[in-house]
Amino acid sequence: MYFTITLLIIIGRRCAVVKKLNKAWSLFEEVSAGTFFFVGITLIFYGVIMRYFFNEPKAWVEEVVRYFIIWGTFLGFAVALRHNQHIQVDIVYDKLSKRAKRMVDIFATSVSILFCFAFTYYGYVLVESRYHSGMVSLDVGIPMWIVYLILPISGLLFLIRFVERLVHLLRGKEVHYDNPIT
Repeated sequence: MYFTITLLIIIGRRCAVVKKLNKAWSLFEEVSAGTFFFVGITLIFYGVIMRYFFNEPKAWVEEVVRYFIIWGTFLGFAVALRHNQHIQVDIVYDKLSKRAKRMVDIFATSVSILFCFAFTYYGYVLVESRYHSGMVSLDVGIPMWIVYLILPISGLLFLIRFVERLVHLLRGKEVHYDNPIT
């Protein structure tokens, strides 16, 4: 189902239903990333209050916060990619002609797609090895394969966004970014 939605988003961008699906998927990405950060930050406050006001530190808080912030960060990378808000060095890029910029964009996006395939594959390999090893976290006992599951998930999210960008570039269209900062 995930793959089907992705294909619809990439191929039929003009269709109203596909646009709605893309918008819903984008909202899901943003809400997921925001939720993980919010829960992580809330747990930090909880840990501080328990430690300094009630003198009852909770050992599990630090570990769980770490996992929530990591998941929020990786999901946030996909959101930043969609909005083209990643840090870029564009000192040379800005001096290129429009055609050269397009070529550089196509090349960089293609290399990024290859990276995403490797990232997703090796993330899956890591998750599978943690699953079979039965490793659990020290303080809470969370199975480590769940913690590492963000690697292949985020790899797929990056891959979707880079393929979407490449399709736009190959069609000769300007890549539209929702709410660009620069």
